[in-house]
Amino acid sequence: MNRDELLNQLSQDILAYVMHGTFPEQHIVQEIVPSELNERFHDYEMLVRLHFVLRSDVVDFVADLPTRLRRVKTQTENVARVNRGSIDGKINWSATYRQRYSRNPRDGSVFVCENRTENYDIDENLVLKRLLAIIHETLEECDQYLEREYEWINDRWKGESDLVETLREALQRNVHLTRIRCPEAYEPTDRMLQRAEDSRQEVYREAARLLTRYRQTLAGEADAITELLDSTAIAPDDDETLFELFVLFRYISVIEGLTDDRFELQTIETGSQQVARLEADDQSIVVYHDSAARAQDLEFVSDIWDEDPHSLSRTERIQYETGRISDEYFLDNESRRHTGRPDVIVLEIESGGTRDYLITEVKYSKRQETVEQGIKETLGYLAFLRDDGELVHDDTRIFGDGWNGVLVTRDIDSEATATIEKQRLIKILQASELESQLPKIVTRLLDD
Repeated sequence: MNRDELLNQLSQDILAYVMHGTFPEQHIVQEIVPSELNERFHDYEMLVRLHFVLRSDVVDFVADLPTRLRRVKTQTENVARVNRGSIDGKINWSATYRQRYSRNPRDGSVFVCENRTENYDIDENLVLKRLLAIIHETLEECDQYLEREYEWINDRWKGESDLVETLREALQRNVHLTRIRCPEAYEPTDRMLQRAEDSRQEVYREAARLLTRYRQTLAGEADAITELLDSTAIAPDDDETLFELFVLFRYISVIEGLTDDRFELQTIETGSQQVARLEADDQSIVVYHDSAARAQDLEFVSDIWDEDPHSLSRTERIQYETGRISDEYFLDNESRRHTGRPDVIVLEIESGGTRDYLITEVKYSKRQETVEQGIKETLGYLAFLRDDGELVHDDTRIFGDGWNGVLVTRDIDSEATATIEKQRLIKILQASELESQLPKIVTRLLDD
């Protein structure tokens, strides 16, 4: 799968899962948010807002704001006021007589006067003010990054002219904007947006278009999500991460398809180390991504450290002494003894207290050398998988039963490859085989 195909598939996945609340959006956001941003952007709405303010048409809209605000539309209307002992404006005699009659018919000091005034709180202006508020609030969240050398923000907002300051100046001091009331939480309504779209003035038509696009992305419309992921400022630069997310969603899809009233999919709470969980009366399946499995006391530590170094082979002795020298030099001995971590871990816990694991490594490559490296890594994860410090697989089956490890690669069109039934120790799946073959592997693990 190429990058475009991955982005298209992930857009469908996010639409199917994140927007329906059955998949933790926070986890996805953490994978695709720019690495410099902190936890305040680790939710879907803030990610959408960040992407929104980086759009070139939004930046252009703000750049032209000083000129556009000169043509803010208002409505002229008559405002009637009751005065006692003075006249302020044109007297409305019929209203005056009614007012005197309702109060005191003999009081000739009461007058109802009318004055013409400009009303700024029209539909089009509320659309405009809501759009500018979203942009301004997001830029305020980005403030600490605007002060640093982050090109993906500064190139747009801190270039030749400081557009952030332009926007702040307009919102705080522009006489037209300050007279427009702040929209209510439910505003602008669809009717208000339609009025702005039909306006003769370009500023309102453009404001309506941008605000509509923002809402479409927030609502999870497929083409809007594709645009979000396709933005170079948002999507991961490396296709490996996109591929990992693609594989992760395939696991969720397969496990969800196994429900048939036996399982109930649970949404994982924010901050949880788990990505997804299925539970039934007698068993449960938990999906972890990347390093999240630390919460379950899972680790991958070679047993070479438990042996007498003089009993090791030359090859093992090299690994042992390399680790020791590295420990002594970097003063971080624990991390140096780990083999690394697989990309995806699917954990099954049975009610009897026994646990079985499916370890998955992902390689966004079809080169034989990279595939072989993936095979070596997957075998290492299986051989050195420890639960609460104890090796999971004993010496008789150090790699499990042949169905505990999966390596996922890109499609290999140039080489003939074996079916999963003919593969030993681990299963190697190409991207196009995930839909058809992954259910077999997961079902086999569940039925053992």
